[in-house]
Amino acid sequence: MEKQDVYGSLEPSVRKKFMSWQFRTILITMVGYAIFYFVRKNFSLAMPGLTAEYGISNKSFGWIIFAGSLVYGFSRFINGYVVDRIKGRIVMAVGLLLCALSNFAFGFGANLSAIIIGQESGPDMVNFLIMIMGVTIILNQYFQGMGYPPCARILPHWIHPSELATKMSVWNCSHSIGASLAVVLCGYLMGTLGTDMSANADVVARIMNNMGLSGEPTEQVLIYAAHIGAWKWCFYIPACLAVAGAIFIFIGLRDEPKEVGLPDLPDTGLGGLKETKSKSARKKFELEMVWKNRWVWTFCVANLFVYVVRMGVLDWGPKFLTESRGLNIKDAAWTVAAFEIAGIVGTLVAGWLTDKLFKGKGHRMCVVCMAGAALFMTIFRFLPETASLGLTAAVLVGAGFFIYGPQALIGIELGNQATKEASARANGIAGILGYLGSGLSGLLVGYVADLYGWTHVFETIIVVAIIGMFVLISMWAAPRDGYERASKIKYDE
Repeated sequence: MEKQDVYGSLEPSVRKKFMSWQFRTILITMVGYAIFYFVRKNFSLAMPGLTAEYGISNKSFGWIIFAGSLVYGFSRFINGYVVDRIKGRIVMAVGLLLCALSNFAFGFGANLSAIIIGQESGPDMVNFLIMIMGVTIILNQYFQGMGYPPCARILPHWIHPSELATKMSVWNCSHSIGASLAVVLCGYLMGTLGTDMSANADVVARIMNNMGLSGEPTEQVLIYAAHIGAWKWCFYIPACLAVAGAIFIFIGLRDEPKEVGLPDLPDTGLGGLKETKSKSARKKFELEMVWKNRWVWTFCVANLFVYVVRMGVLDWGPKFLTESRGLNIKDAAWTVAAFEIAGIVGTLVAGWLTDKLFKGKGHRMCVVCMAGAALFMTIFRFLPETASLGLTAAVLVGAGFFIYGPQALIGIELGNQATKEASARANGIAGILGYLGSGLSGLLVGYVADLYGWTHVFETIIVVAIIGMFVLISMWAAPRDGYERASKIKYDE
């Protein structure tokens, strides 16, 4: 369905106002959600510095990522219900503000540990720091779960199902924009700020020991020694940006067209749901459109596999590129940023092809994307360690181009299959399974990297991508959306 047909029933002046508010809503939620990533993906850039300064292991990071990911998934599920009762813009703004506070707390974690333990280094201090890290990351991940549900509920109220894939793919670039800018910013901070202790033999020796190295100090060790404490700024500066973002969201956003005197979207009726206010009707709607909806559950299961692949690269990218490919932290940050930028292009292409080639059936596009992601990760697996930075980045860019398609489309398609009324709840279930996958990727990568090396990490990611592809193939015959299903629900039976 073309754009003019979708809005053809609206008066010209109403249509103009509607399209203006639609653009404003997409823009504000994009900017706001991108800022969530500044106070979320900064941890992955700080990890190498924390290992160098305090000897924190991949296993410890893995458990923190695992726990935080589970909390984030459950938070998205819980807040999928909260946004039905509280304005989405309020939930989103408060969540971003709380993320800022938890990031400030994380940055002061080492100072707090030193004060309580009474020493600035040693096993007791490091163990207490790991505990503080775990608590603040888990809190931060819960607050992060207040970001997506408002968007999942607000945007389907402003964008018609026939163009939801295209326009929400544009919106979904906020993931990649926020993450890429975050890693570039934090990579810059890690490489320029901090205290220069490279001339201090004791500090250099401690970093060598923390990294499990012996012999003469490597260039990487000296770089870490030249920027002691730089990791703290990866939390302070993004936290300040998040405070400003929370104010921007609260002032500029509106949840539904009716809040600014506009009608609902054409052709998105929900049968008798709007005519009845009974709790039993709403429960029956949710039961039919979410809990008993085969397509919703297939997307949710697929989301687990998509997130293992995506987060396996995004969370651990800087670490495996420095440890396995020998890149310095700045080059590693730019390489992961390139992965994210490729994700922007891949997301836009996947959304456009979904509407134009697959007639809005995003699950078919997801199959193509998962096959492409598996292919490029296989190429990366067989790259020699001596491969150039350009070639290494190019292969990761290819993987990023494909993996972000299903990551974006699953959320979009859940909005279509569960309808605008249950989009946030369906995405909440997907969030639990997706971030169970994210948590599993943290544990899998942490343990496999420590026990078997990075090569086996890449092999694990390839297998997971292939499994996800077959899950999505199982729903090839699914309809475009669930509005016909919703219109047939009998609330009086």
